[in-house]
Amino acid sequence: MTRKADRDQIRRQNRSIVLQALRRNGPTARIDLGKITRLSPATVTAITSDLLDQKLVVSVESEEPKSHQSRGRPRTLLRLNPGAAYTVCIRLSVNTIDLSLVDFAGTITANRRTSFDSASADTNTFPPALISAIQDFLTDAGVRIDQLQEIGVAAQGVVETETGLVAWSPAFSGRKVPIIAPLEQAFGADCYISNDTNMITEALHWSDPERYSGTFAVVMLDYGVGMGLYLDNHLFSGASGTAAEFGHANHIPGGALCRCGKEGCLEAYLSDYALVRSASQLPENTDPATIEAGVSGLKKLIERADVGDENARKAFHQAGRVLGYGLARVIALIDPKRIVLTGAAMRAYTFMEKGVWEGLKDALVEDLRNNFTLDVMPWNEDFIRTGLVAQSMERLDKDFLGVQVKAPRQEAS
Repeated sequence: MTRKADRDQIRRQNRSIVLQALRRNGPTARIDLGKITRLSPATVTAITSDLLDQKLVVSVESEEPKSHQSRGRPRTLLRLNPGAAYTVCIRLSVNTIDLSLVDFAGTITANRRTSFDSASADTNTFPPALISAIQDFLTDAGVRIDQLQEIGVAAQGVVETETGLVAWSPAFSGRKVPIIAPLEQAFGADCYISNDTNMITEALHWSDPERYSGTFAVVMLDYGVGMGLYLDNHLFSGASGTAAEFGHANHIPGGALCRCGKEGCLEAYLSDYALVRSASQLPENTDPATIEAGVSGLKKLIERADVGDENARKAFHQAGRVLGYGLARVIALIDPKRIVLTGAAMRAYTFMEKGVWEGLKDALVEDLRNNFTLDVMPWNEDFIRTGLVAQSMERLDKDFLGVQVKAPRQEAS
């Protein structure tokens, strides 16, 4: 039984390798698949035959021009069947729902951004609004519900992946907002939810596995403060899915007021509203909801620092020190090979950098400070979508290993 289980595991792994190779490289001949995957010709033939039978892969003729010496038909290439499955990838943020339709080849075939009112969105109002947005999106894209294999969601805030709830988020006025159960009931598809920074982490690993593998951390400084962790080559989200809530770890007991309602969170010193509050010399107990921050507020603050405004520069420097202290805890706990800083606030990193290293030096012995590399990465919202797509394709590949594509579902009423 053990040997059979081992053979099945190897077979599933090899099938996944072939599917990933086709997704990354596009139409490919069997002989080239062998070179790319380092699988034997017999193994590639057996796997691709199964995939052709399942209609997950189709044959196409090569469009390469033939040389004068060549004879016979063009080479036969294999490519993923785009219509074998569709997924919808969704990013939830303040007042915004971003939707992307993705086919089995991993190609984004349609995008849409729609709005909702975060100030009134709660357990009762948001799930119906999300369902309606997805239904309209699919209708306009010409995709039937029975063609939809899964829905993947990334959200700001504290996300419980096991329960499918957003426990707390600046995107909602209420807490414990159900996402997964209403979507599964409405669409009959497999549905998943994750923290948005986790998807940035997944995107980096997908796009550059040589650089971003093993154990590394991603910190996003933006509207809030998020973290994603990759531990021993696996995305880590903890027992309930709420791990790595870096922004809501306490920095100073009884300190500055955080948007979550607690005092002294790292976010209360690092997020956009925290930076504006500090530069404006407002009291630390000033309600974040009353502070004009966001993209425009942060941009104005960076412009002030650029022209030499001392209060703005001091705010960024102090935030850098706080960030250094926070990173020191991460380094001491998990010994990451690399830490990535990203988010809109990274446009001001030149004003934060000195403070970051001051905080690290104060909080961490030199031996530990020398064991990691710090990457500062310009913010790109596509990171989150790329991570959603990468994770979705990986799940689809596993779903289809050794099983037939799911039979068409009845459309939900």
